[in-house]
Amino acid sequence: MKYRFMVQQRGAHGVGKMAEVLGVSRSGYHAWRHRSEAARAAANRELTEEIRVIQKAVKHRYGSPRVTAVLRRGGRRVGHNRVARLMRAGGLEARPKRRFRVTTKALASLPGAENLLSRNFEVAKLNKVWVSDITYIPTAEGWLYVAMVMDLCSRRIVGWAMSTWLGTQLLLRAFAMAVLSRRPPKELLFHSDRGSQYASQAFREALQRAGMRQSMSRKGDCWDNSPSEAWFKTLKTELLQGRKAFASRHSAQAEIFEYIEVFYNRQRLHSSLGNLTPVEFEQAVARGCLDIIESENVGLRPTTQVVCEESTA
Repeated sequence: MKYRFMVQQRGAHGVGKMAEVLGVSRSGYHAWRHRSEAARAAANRELTEEIRVIQKAVKHRYGSPRVTAVLRRGGRRVGHNRVARLMRAGGLEARPKRRFRVTTKALASLPGAENLLSRNFEVAKLNKVWVSDITYIPTAEGWLYVAMVMDLCSRRIVGWAMSTWLGTQLLLRAFAMAVLSRRPPKELLFHSDRGSQYASQAFREALQRAGMRQSMSRKGDCWDNSPSEAWFKTLKTELLQGRKAFASRHSAQAEIFEYIEVFYNRQRLHSSLGNLTPVEFEQAVARGCLDIIESENVGLRPTTQVVCEESTA
């Protein structure tokens, strides 16, 4: 289109000269530009409102990549840069991340285990490797401690527990939930840090009864259990959203339950899972809709290809 060409070349040539050469009027060009800019502004307002609805639904937990993925899942053909620009302009960006301290501590008097996982975090089969960690959540009534167990293939939280006390029973409850819900095969690899709860005799006996192999991070190396560390960092960032603490342990428990079972496992998109949720990913695996090739290179996600055309939801 001539007018579009004039817009593209206006830095190199004058509007009057281009209008003369192309055989159009300057007034027609300016009228077209006004209509075009008005249409773009209207489209941006509409898209910004869609973004606002998405962020409200996810409580401002998404950055621009995930918002873009949600829009595309809904049939919107939109670029990430445009979404990021509109989010900045509309004050719709994700809540800023916070720094958190380590919770579990190793005791020299308790036995450890070899690091069998060795940072091979990319797993191609469900119920092959579980990772776990324990953290604290600040409330006005004191700490609330949370233990979780994650399936490393789908990143789904398969077991969790909360308590006002940091002890082995908290871990055992989360572990029991995972075992009952998944019925995993023997020889599953269970990886954690070297915290005293994981090194305790009670937990090692629970692993033996389940027929699992134990793996632990090397001493003082948080990167050996980075998927668990990263998940808890995300949970705290997306739940607290600028608050220093929850008003009560009860309110914290309610929001953590909603976050894990409603939002994270079933609604939160993962770029490493092909922008599927953990539950969608597992459903696709069960139906044979994913072709996963396990990588031998540490830090590389397995090649994941969706081969079913119908929705995995």
